Amino acid sequence: MSEDEKQNDAADIEAAEQEKAAAKAAEESQVDGPAADAGDEEAVIAEAVTEEISEGSPVAGDAKKTAAEDELVEEADAAADYLEELLDIADMDGDIDSYSEGDRAHVSVVTDSEVLVGKDGEVLEALQELSRLAVLTTTGHRSRLMLDVAGHREKRRKELQLLAQDAINDVNESGEAVRLAPMNPFERKIVHDAVKAAGLFSESEGEEPRRRVVVQPAK
Repeated sequence: MSEDEKQNDAADIEAAEQEKAAAKAAEESQVDGPAADAGDEEAVIAEAVTEEISEGSPVAGDAKKTAAEDELVEEADAAADYLEELLDIADMDGDIDSYSEGDRAHVSVVTDSEVLVGKDGEVLEALQELSRLAVLTTTGHRSRLMLDVAGHREKRRKELQLLAQDAINDVNESGEAVRLAPMNPFERKIVHDAVKAAGLFSESEGEEPRRRVVVQPAK
């Protein structure tokens, strides 16, 4: 084989190798191009979704809020079912109204009878604890459910707000602490809230059921 023929063969081989390499590069470009872009896009979307539901994100906050609201609705429904059955057994008339406010479920028995209220709300307090127990049995978690019967708590709230205002006025005039009559936790909280809103200081002293609120000048 002449020298020229050898050079031609070498050139053909080199050209073939280059063509083969170019074809392989084109094939890899097709695989890594659009397909890879699609994969990257899916990865970006997945990452964005993960970030959205991460702790502290608006989506996570909304999900927690919704879950908490659903939990309160579940508590109110459980208590309402229990109270409806109780009214049927006792052959008493009354409508059940339930709603949520703040971080508590509220259930009211709308009736003209105060049999389930009792003296100073004693029966109502006991019935509230039974309702909370019913919620615990149904949902598996403790509840801070608030129960009212015949509008007793609402009427008592207004009375306590007036009582608290009288105590606030006395403290402002005399500069001395005022001790109120013993109250249950629900009643004490109403007084504490009123005193705080007035810019004074209050604390509870004593043991249940003789625990009372002491209203003091601002510190």
